[in-house]
Amino acid sequence: MVIDIAVFPVSDVEWQRSVRIIRSVFPSIDLFEDIADPADWPLIISAEQKTNPRLMETIGNLDLVPEKRRAAGPGASYLMAPFTHVSTDRPSRFSDGTFGVLYAGNSFEVALFETILHHGRFMARTNEPAGWTSQFREIILKVSVRLHDLRGGNPHAQEALSPNDYSASQALATTLRVEGSDGIVYPSLRFDGGECVGLFYPDCAADTIQARHLDYHWNGTTVDLYRDASTGQVYRIV
Repeated sequence: MVIDIAVFPVSDVEWQRSVRIIRSVFPSIDLFEDIADPADWPLIISAEQKTNPRLMETIGNLDLVPEKRRAAGPGASYLMAPFTHVSTDRPSRFSDGTFGVLYAGNSFEVALFETILHHGRFMARTNEPAGWTSQFREIILKVSVRLHDLRGGNPHAQEALSPNDYSASQALATTLRVEGSDGIVYPSLRFDGGECVGLFYPDCAADTIQARHLDYHWNGTTVDLYRDASTGQVYRIV
């Protein structure tokens, strides 16, 4: 398949409070949080592995992120982890699993509806019983970057915006990434009027802040409720 990337405009995306929701089971990674200079990471990893052979299970594959595109300091785990922990067993809309993509929405509602869809699919596939399930974290982050734009009803973008078939979107993202793109901005397919980004490198976002802890309720068919763990307040998803 030959993809002409010239048919996709590039737009400045400036979101001061974009939102990403992740599973709480993933802990912060001390190397990314505490060591300010990514240039020092390889030596530190080499030394640490002598006493902690399981270190790389936590860090992931650092070689997947070019040194100049790495993020470090407080909150960096939330930026680095999507790129160092990848697998072809976990493809996504804009990746076949051989490289990482950081997804975020332009509002909490967008991030919520994007994640409950995928969580619901997992619960259905594994035939999970009804009840309160996995804990999640709301991550607030700033996005300030030029991205290839699939918004605005561009007819060339329609295949890449298929609700369930990711073959065209993965092929497009692979081509764009090879050609030097920083990522894609696109309309949310799960929350009407919302927008999402798929970022190809950690340094495309910054100023990450952990916000609320959330619980999702699975009713046996769909995710119908979420709970703010800090207040205990339960909200119905409609």
